[in-house]
Amino acid sequence: MDALKNSVLSIWRTVPNPVRGLIRTMRPTQWTKNGFIFAALMFDQQLDNLEPLARVLAAFFLLCLAASTIYLINDLVDIERDRLHPRKRKRALPSGQLPVSWAKTAAVIFPLIALGGSLLLSWKLTAVLAAYLTLHIAYSFYLKNIVLLDVFAIAGGFVLRVVAGVVVIDVSNFSPWLYICAGLLALFLAIGKRRQELIMLADNAEDVRATYKDYNMPLLDDMLRLVTTGAVLTYMLYTIEASTIRTNGHQMMLTIPFVLYGIFRYLFLIHVRDEGGAPDELLFKDMPLLATVVLWVISVGLVLYVI
Repeated sequence: MDALKNSVLSIWRTVPNPVRGLIRTMRPTQWTKNGFIFAALMFDQQLDNLEPLARVLAAFFLLCLAASTIYLINDLVDIERDRLHPRKRKRALPSGQLPVSWAKTAAVIFPLIALGGSLLLSWKLTAVLAAYLTLHIAYSFYLKNIVLLDVFAIAGGFVLRVVAGVVVIDVSNFSPWLYICAGLLALFLAIGKRRQELIMLADNAEDVRATYKDYNMPLLDDMLRLVTTGAVLTYMLYTIEASTIRTNGHQMMLTIPFVLYGIFRYLFLIHVRDEGGAPDELLFKDMPLLATVVLWVISVGLVLYVI
């Protein structure tokens, strides 16, 4: 394993510095969020069907390009503020690794490829990607500075990821409860991230993010409790509503403990370990959390495709 890691690092070092900076700014580690696009494929029990799988994989690639466009635009907009952030100042743009001209060029080319390619799959997917780009561009320039709307915009992006997976294939048994689950889970993660950043940045919080002049710990804690309860109850209702699942709906209830433990583990990391500032990174750093997600996926797969 160490030999493989060293080989990968050796190859990575041979890549020109600006190219490495571009790849870093595209945030490939955060493409895990785009996994929400597979929800329709999995829960509509089409995961073992080659044609729908190929269509969703193609849509996933295009969604990743769209997401990387947003990361580029966001870093271009926030380049000065990121230089004040203890962690974000090490990003490729604030640190100077990625030239601004490269970032601007990529921010134009990537969405053209994403939108053009999506037309080959479905005009509905093009509409969803256009809505996704519009929402997140509005977030980068405006919504991120408005208290409460900033976290709702993030949640909206996750719901659109799920919608992208629905429109690209023919679904017959997909429950709208899953849209609510995705939105509430996104709110849970976004609020948790705001909470941890507010603690970490302390007196410099308002210099990094304008909304931190309005957020405070009691408000964020109350919001976190509300969306945590809502997310758990919504998922439970989904598992009980047998009409949304072709197999026995009561068997899907077996997956509830994994969801509860995953949420409790994340709350533990927030409140006890003072982590949670970057949920996508935390997923791969905390082995119990990662194992819980993997076990949940396996258990859902067993209920939908085996039992």
